[in-house]
Amino acid sequence: MNSFARDFPVVCVGGSAGGSAAYVQLLRHLPPETGAAIVVVNHIRRTSAALHKILPHSSKLPVELITEGLPIQPNHVFIVPANCDLHVLGGKFRLRPLSKPKGWPDVITVFLRSLARNWGGKLVAVIVSGLDADGAEALREIKEAGGITIAQAPDTAEWSDMPASAIKTGYIDHILPVEDIARKIAQIANEFPGKAT
Repeated sequence: MNSFARDFPVVCVGGSAGGSAAYVQLLRHLPPETGAAIVVVNHIRRTSAALHKILPHSSKLPVELITEGLPIQPNHVFIVPANCDLHVLGGKFRLRPLSKPKGWPDVITVFLRSLARNWGGKLVAVIVSGLDADGAEALREIKEAGGITIAQAPDTAEWSDMPASAIKTGYIDHILPVEDIARKIAQIANEFPGKAT
């Protein structure tokens, strides 16, 4: 285990089709001093590259497109670049070529598994609107690592496949509309013992 402090939660927000609207709504409702690192992992190859231009208009937090070796920091929104798998190691983001270049991407699953194995601090996995089931396979590992799991209420999602698949695993703690997800993230971060006051 590395010696640097993991004294803030990392929140992975994963989605695909219809996810952009969910990310915008989520960031609008998040307080500016949440105390968490928010990592947006969008699995649509075509649109994720534009998110770092769209989301700053909705967020009180700085929004950054992830680059290799970028340190994970609280009170920031990080966006995975298109056509990359995202990992975390030593408190920094690591980018790799897509391990599944054909078919439905599994970038959310890949990142959640890396978080569960390598972060060692508080974890929150959020699954919002999207097609297919990316992220669902990693939820058990997030729970086993002591993380909290949240799915967007399927009836509030533009595309319900992804949150519904997450719920079907039995490893989801909270099923909420997006504005309530923002409140829950703020509450989790606020209750974190290492949070600076």
